[in-house]
Amino acid sequence: MKRKIIEFKDFSFQYRVQSEPTLKNINLDIYEGEKVLVVGPSGSGKSTLAHCINGLVPFYYSGKTSGHFKIDGEDTLNKNIFELSKVVGTVLQDPDSQFIGLTVGEDIAFKLENYCVEQQEMIAKVNKSAKLVNIDKELESSPYKLSGGQKQRVTLAGATVDEVKILLFDEPLASLDPATGKNAIELIDNIQKNDNKTMVIIEHRLEDVLHCNIDRIIVMNDGEILDDVTPNELLSSNILNKVGIREPLYITALKYAGCEISEDLNLEHINKLNIEKCKDSISRWCTNIAKSTEKSNDKVLLELDDISFSYNEEKQVLKDISFKINEGEMVSIVGRNGAGKSTISKLVCGFYKPTNGKILFEGRDIANDTIKERCEKIGFVMQNPNQMISNTMIFDEVAFGLKIRGFSDDEIKEKVYNALKVCGLYGYRNWPISALSFGQKKRVTIASILVLNPKVIILDEPTAGQDFKHYSEIMEFLVSLNKQGVTIIMITHDMHLMLEYTDKVIVLSEGKKVADDSAINILTDKDVIEKANLKETSIYELAVRCDIDEPKEFVKKFIDCDRRFRKI
Repeated sequence: MKRKIIEFKDFSFQYRVQSEPTLKNINLDIYEGEKVLVVGPSGSGKSTLAHCINGLVPFYYSGKTSGHFKIDGEDTLNKNIFELSKVVGTVLQDPDSQFIGLTVGEDIAFKLENYCVEQQEMIAKVNKSAKLVNIDKELESSPYKLSGGQKQRVTLAGATVDEVKILLFDEPLASLDPATGKNAIELIDNIQKNDNKTMVIIEHRLEDVLHCNIDRIIVMNDGEILDDVTPNELLSSNILNKVGIREPLYITALKYAGCEISEDLNLEHINKLNIEKCKDSISRWCTNIAKSTEKSNDKVLLELDDISFSYNEEKQVLKDISFKINEGEMVSIVGRNGAGKSTISKLVCGFYKPTNGKILFEGRDIANDTIKERCEKIGFVMQNPNQMISNTMIFDEVAFGLKIRGFSDDEIKEKVYNALKVCGLYGYRNWPISALSFGQKKRVTIASILVLNPKVIILDEPTAGQDFKHYSEIMEFLVSLNKQGVTIIMITHDMHLMLEYTDKVIVLSEGKKVADDSAINILTDKDVIEKANLKETSIYELAVRCDIDEPKEFVKKFIDCDRRFRKI
């Protein structure tokens, strides 16, 4: 019989600054060697549960506890954070907050240095961990100069470099491209199988985590555990929709097709699906979906003409990039981590100057426009919210741009409240930003740009760290802006977002443009998928498994049906 390694019994926790408990009467046992996924909407208590496991609660985040909580058989209140760190390794959803070393190698080695590991052994362990997560070529680089996905890999290497018993992952996929995310899940799976470590994963990207086997899924809402079941049991129920968590797309397709959802279908992964039970329904549904009509606008708003960029002579980031974005389009820019996606946004906004080529806005070269002049037309939401936030209170942060533009207090209040409602933050309007989760901070920065109503909005990973409810609210709001003529450009790793919302996709790989086409064409092109570290959608895989003659047409019809269902 397996030994309990994490034990919650009638456990509650209330932050010192809150009037109500964040965790309420938690009863949960996790056994040695298990891999457990914790899901739930933003604010459900997932991150607080994680902070209890790694010791940040109550040693860093103070508050009132009741009940009992043990790690590895010992009461956590009898241990300090350093002692717990020998048992629990953590990968945070905000990599910047976890860096210590000046270089990637130093950062990975930090734990080993504290444990006084001999230098040659330390070097070998660092190289091994770095190679496992494909960051070994950046060991001499500063972690702060890496892309978001590369940063996440550094923290993953740092957490796996020593012999901890429990590995805790808080949104490990938030900044990773699809293929790298898939590799990360496989890496987590390999570590669990080879070293019998206990894995606790907190993640919104449910379908991506289920790429490898999960023992149990814990569903949280409003500080309580609603369910604790196997993946197949959970996916056969309707609880995900009730609490606002995105179900795997192939399950949504099965529902559209009228298939009876039950455990007999073996729903935990598209490759395990009992296809014979739903094949006929899928085929009938495919022939009965009306084709969509596509909008078009030929008026070019933003154009990059033969753009190249280098940080230094040794490393060219972008090479001869050219593309056009028409007025009123919704566009995704995608590609592997470090491909140059975020660099393009910074060039457009004027943070960097191209080493070659021109950027045209409404047909005019904006090379001599200042950042201030560009921001009157172009809004930019950065990937890391902590790099944008400059005020203490939420209301003040969202109102900042309006204040410096001279709006009246009444206008500011109305516009700020509307933006906060759209982003699901109105109830927090008088809160300090420091009390928010990473995902909530992300919504604050989106609200601070949306409130200014620019002609173009560039969003770097707008849905990273968001639950499905807030993801949908933000995206539906962007759609409504787009229908009013605002051009939306999204740098994203979210294949679902690409398919459901964007008119076209620009694909980068190793600093070059490799494709400029519709999302459906991109995600059914194996050559482009391989070059850009993307992956085929499970809708396409479902079509192939059901022997649909035109899988691409099947994907198109699913997206059309999904858009009509959500009335986009």
